[in-house]
Amino acid sequence: MERVNQTSSVSEFILLGLSSRPEDQKPLFALFFIMYVVTIVGNVLIILAIRSDTQLQTPMYFFLSILSFIDVCYTTTIVPKMLVNFLSKKKSISYAECMTQMYFFLAFANTESYLLAAMAIDRYVAICDPFHYVTTMNRHRCVLLVTFSCSISHLHSLLLVLLINHLLFCDSNIIHHFLCDINPLLKLSCSSTLVNEIVINTEGLVTLVSPFICVIISYLRILIVVLKIPLAAGKHKAFSTCGSHVTMVTLFYGSIIYVYFRPLSTYTIKDRVATVIYTILSSMLNPFLYSLRNKDMKRDLRKLMSRRMS
Repeated sequence: MERVNQTSSVSEFILLGLSSRPEDQKPLFALFFIMYVVTIVGNVLIILAIRSDTQLQTPMYFFLSILSFIDVCYTTTIVPKMLVNFLSKKKSISYAECMTQMYFFLAFANTESYLLAAMAIDRYVAICDPFHYVTTMNRHRCVLLVTFSCSISHLHSLLLVLLINHLLFCDSNIIHHFLCDINPLLKLSCSSTLVNEIVINTEGLVTLVSPFICVIISYLRILIVVLKIPLAAGKHKAFSTCGSHVTMVTLFYGSIIYVYFRPLSTYTIKDRVATVIYTILSSMLNPFLYSLRNKDMKRDLRKLMSRRMS
């Protein structure tokens, strides 16, 4: 009973955001509003372009459409609350809303991580075993990969949120972040976080590192095969099909490793900036990375836009 009373004493948290200076709030609002609109419009156009063209009904574009959908959900979990807080004096978020935001934030982040791994596997099969590509990456297997990505991510998120929900917050309710994330809440807790840290460093590490290792192995195998191609044109074509995905993987995993693979005591403003990269910036750049370097996507986006304009 004592635990329930102590936990319920914190009914809301205060999100400090990226800056506490009043003069920064409106410029930050304008910046993130533009980024959010570009993210939503860009990813929705990607989904519509893929769905409207039968030639794009391949595993690569199937994963890309799912990735775009996840990016829309991902940013919508974070940005609207950021925008409200930029323009409000009391930058509060209720306890229940905080736990809900953290659940979906972690779920979508991990789903994106596993989707990037699935896309790396797709590129590996397409380049290293092209004759069996259609049978290996059939529709059933692609759906299974997406289902697994979503399931393992939501279970992982649920576990972490349930563990956070058992912590006590009795000294302060000020979160030094623009969203409800694990590290800021662990630093805020006045009870022991040993169990949480053990789970994060075991189950959490396995959940996060597994898709990353899968990506690394896939691209090492691709690199070995491509280097054996005698013609420069063949090498260029093989590398060009992976360029956008490698850029996205570098942005996403690079910033995540910076944030989560360091001691909790070293958490600073730089971690908030890194979080912007793997949450908002990568989701915004996704349509540009995958469309500007892809002739099929550029053609279908032009056709889609011309139909909308006519």
